[in-house]
Amino acid sequence: MSELRWNPLIGEWLATATHRQDRTFLPPADFCPLCPTKPGKFETEIPESDFDIAVFENRFPSLRCPPPEPVIGCGELYRVKPGEGVCEVVVYTSNHGSSLSAEPVTRLHKLIRVWTDRFAELERHKCIDYVYIFENKGEVIGVTLHHPHGQIYGYPFIPTLIQRELTQSKSHFDQQNRCLICDILQAEFSDGRRIVAQNNSFAAYIPFFARYPYEVHITAKRHLQALTDFTEKERIDLAILMKSVLQGFDKLFGVSFPYIMAIHQRPTDGKDHDYYHFHIEFYPPLRSAKKIKYLAGSEAGAGMFINDTLAEEKAAELKEKIEIVTWP
Repeated sequence: MSELRWNPLIGEWLATATHRQDRTFLPPADFCPLCPTKPGKFETEIPESDFDIAVFENRFPSLRCPPPEPVIGCGELYRVKPGEGVCEVVVYTSNHGSSLSAEPVTRLHKLIRVWTDRFAELERHKCIDYVYIFENKGEVIGVTLHHPHGQIYGYPFIPTLIQRELTQSKSHFDQQNRCLICDILQAEFSDGRRIVAQNNSFAAYIPFFARYPYEVHITAKRHLQALTDFTEKERIDLAILMKSVLQGFDKLFGVSFPYIMAIHQRPTDGKDHDYYHFHIEFYPPLRSAKKIKYLAGSEAGAGMFINDTLAEEKAAELKEKIEIVTWP
């Protein structure tokens, strides 16, 4: 069962997907559904003995196309509609024990090309208003499969956080005739202390307003809105900077660093969003080697984050660990 229910108190949709209770939970490596199917072994989600990068529909999706009918009727206050949309899994490598940071930069470049292809395909669906590409990494984030992978959701609406960014960006553009994220990037360069890495096309920084101690944003230097706007040089530069930052994360505490990676780009609702600006946000939950930034009363109940660290100090720590990788 999958349906969308409207929360009139805060004005947003949530998905009810009861079948997800039965999804696979931290299986042993020999029974990983994201590994290649080996001769004589059980058939995984990928019916090949090896692969490069694989994309397929999620077996336990929050949204479906076509969607089932809602199990409950729609009222004047409590609106309900079918959970229409797309949920895809992107498996980065056939190597179960790897991670995105451990893969060669050429694979990250391939992955960016795959993301671009899926964005271009999904934005053609009339029912999809936003294509959200993301990765959950680490058990503390809540992942149920260790195999390196990410996901793509095609929403039939613009998610709340993205809509707030769009609203702020449009307001700033209307008042200043400038892009808000371009101005944020310029402010970070003017200060300089929070920049952790950069190349010709992208900059990585812990923003002035970071909510997590090691929250990193990677922002395009050129004003562009989506993956489909990239040049080949920009795809290569993004792969280089992503791998550099991810390796730096791992070196901070000598562990495979957990994080949420969220790619923010323009909606696919057919409207003009030229005032918006492509960027990637990383939310790592670790605040030290053995301490986690939990979302407690202020964050979860009121929506106000409390950061126990200074962005300038955390940026200096991370910058020391980052070495810019080279392109083959």
